[in-house]
Amino acid sequence: MCSILYAMPVEETQALIIGASCSGLACAAALGRKKIDYRIIEKQDRVAAPWSQHYERLHLHTGKGISNLPFKHFGKDIGRYPSRAQVIAYLEDYQRDLGINPIFNTKAVSARRSHGYWRTQTETGTFRSNYLIMATGPYGKPKEVSFKGMETFPGQILHSFQYKNGRNFKGQRVLVVGFGNSACEIAIDLYEQGAFPVMSVRSPVNVIPRDVFGIPVLTLSRILSPLPPHIADLLGAPLARLIVGDISKLGLKKPPYGPIEQVHRNGNAPVLDIGTIEHIKKGRIQILGEMDQIEGNEVQFMDGQREAFDAIVACIGYSRDDLAILDIEKRRLDDLKFRASKQQFFGEDGLYFCGFWISPTGQIREIKLDALRIARHLAAQDTF
Repeated sequence: MCSILYAMPVEETQALIIGASCSGLACAAALGRKKIDYRIIEKQDRVAAPWSQHYERLHLHTGKGISNLPFKHFGKDIGRYPSRAQVIAYLEDYQRDLGINPIFNTKAVSARRSHGYWRTQTETGTFRSNYLIMATGPYGKPKEVSFKGMETFPGQILHSFQYKNGRNFKGQRVLVVGFGNSACEIAIDLYEQGAFPVMSVRSPVNVIPRDVFGIPVLTLSRILSPLPPHIADLLGAPLARLIVGDISKLGLKKPPYGPIEQVHRNGNAPVLDIGTIEHIKKGRIQILGEMDQIEGNEVQFMDGQREAFDAIVACIGYSRDDLAILDIEKRRLDDLKFRASKQQFFGEDGLYFCGFWISPTGQIREIKLDALRIARHLAAQDTF
């Protein structure tokens, strides 16, 4: 296999970008402005492929004012929180307006540093580059759905990645496993489409309002970001309690640390409440504890409770499997627990990562900052 791949054509470029969604497009734009020669490859047949595959109701949970990529803002006619379709249109316009030409249907299968260059093999050829930018993001591949006894369940079990809308679940009792941002929005969608959603929540959660008195909460997070995380959380906690209320009364548990510290501890974003809490308070969405096992159409929970369901949506997250193509030391992946400006090995051996750190002040905003930082760092190298 390797000998065949090495016999394929080799294309030379200063920088190779892997991935053509938000992170890859941002890096391409930033490198282009610096007149840095690059190629950008994408395994799918279009830009923004992950966005086109998400559920229909999806909206940005961050305001458009802080969610633009370098050099182009969302249009004035778009609301504060752009819809999935509006994000896709923005990214397609971004590609066209900034002259970005990805090489589509090109999947990287391995990348290693050799003799001062990165040699990246794809299914159709090989790229040799001085620099390699991984822009596949932290949500590369849906985690496998695996529940004890799931083979006995007569209804549909699907990962949130496969969920498109709630129309086909009208009148059904649907178990949503998880309480992240996707799980909460899917639960709302199910209710709005006439289903009866129930959420299985295993872990403690931090829930913060999306807006505080008309101001996006992430705007306030930016103001607090220079402070130590636990101090920022202490200052923000009274407002969160005032608007969200006591979630323990709803069957939810809160961790011993706040939302900003949560991001710094484990890289997981808190829940930005877009109405789920109000639906729970009004009994439209039911909360149950951790799942134990499935027996036929019944799910048994850890507390011994048993409930019957027609379908299950598993909002269990994603893995970063795309990074498995890299032949690198583990320390480089551990470095992704920090934002680019704090990474110990940023740019070492010509390797960069864009968009992997989950930011408490907005993911797309962080992608923009990453891309600009990478472009500046590359432009400063003496190879240009």
